[in-house]
Amino acid sequence: MKQIFSFTLLLCLLLTTFAEAQPVKKFGQLQVKGTQLCDKKGDPVVLRGMSFGWHNFWPRFYNEKAVQWLAKDWDCSVVRAAMGIEPKGGYKQDPDGAVQKIRAVVDGAIKAGIYVIIDWHSHNINLEEAKAFFAQMAKDYGQYPNVIYELFNEPDQESWEEVKAYAAAVIPAIRQVDPDNIILVGNPHWDQDIHLVADSPLQGFSNLMYTVHFYAATHKQNLRNRCDEALEKGIPIFISESAGMEASGDGPINEEEWNKWIEWAEENKISWVTWSVSDKDETCSVLKKPASSGGGWAKDELKESGIKTRALLRKYNGNIR
Repeated sequence: MKQIFSFTLLLCLLLTTFAEAQPVKKFGQLQVKGTQLCDKKGDPVVLRGMSFGWHNFWPRFYNEKAVQWLAKDWDCSVVRAAMGIEPKGGYKQDPDGAVQKIRAVVDGAIKAGIYVIIDWHSHNINLEEAKAFFAQMAKDYGQYPNVIYELFNEPDQESWEEVKAYAAAVIPAIRQVDPDNIILVGNPHWDQDIHLVADSPLQGFSNLMYTVHFYAATHKQNLRNRCDEALEKGIPIFISESAGMEASGDGPINEEEWNKWIEWAEENKISWVTWSVSDKDETCSVLKKPASSGGGWAKDELKESGIKTRALLRKYNGNIR
């Protein structure tokens, strides 16, 4: 009887420790204070994780097991579900199929106790579709503190005024149901024009952050300078997509610049997400083609970008678990 009691007590302690180690258990409901992402207590928090590739191009990775592996083995505190909109198989062509894939990642993240970005992965404005989609996501998941909404992946040629008006129309569709969870807002030229945001940010909304995307071999000190100036003007930044190679997603990794970006983000307590969980023949896809759909990836199944990203995540997120 004594041995049974001791085993039961040990099991309870292990389960409690695991639960407390989960990022959402630790940080709870996120909030924005000034330029800083904060936890439920108002203390600064930095999320670090992986973005899945376009759901319509690499749907095989959109499953609970892959999310669990990223949480457990890569120490991700956040994952990003990138729902393609316009291309073949995207939301506009197959909304039910798209939503099903996004739900798989969101449900997996909630189960794993990590945060999840629901990303409207588009380069163009699709206002009515976006409003309907985010209203549904807010209705279904707004009660979970895990959820972060990304309204517009990378506006390309749209002006900031156009993106701003789009965001001002979509945000209420979320806030009518979910008043609290973080909303990420993009900006022109693939999330490079944070200086335009700094000069004319959205007004009247809470818990908003603005996205910056970097690819370290292309985007260097000039973009970091823009970010510094935006921070000085009170603009909260979230790096929802990044990697170490050229902006095309290909070419050699510039490890020196990538490290500079990560060090800059850590110094400024800015969250960062790396692109992408996919097996495309390009540098930024972190997996080789033999890699399984459901995680369990050995080192020889990872590309150089995957090995580097996993090491960074385990280094900086190791204190969470």
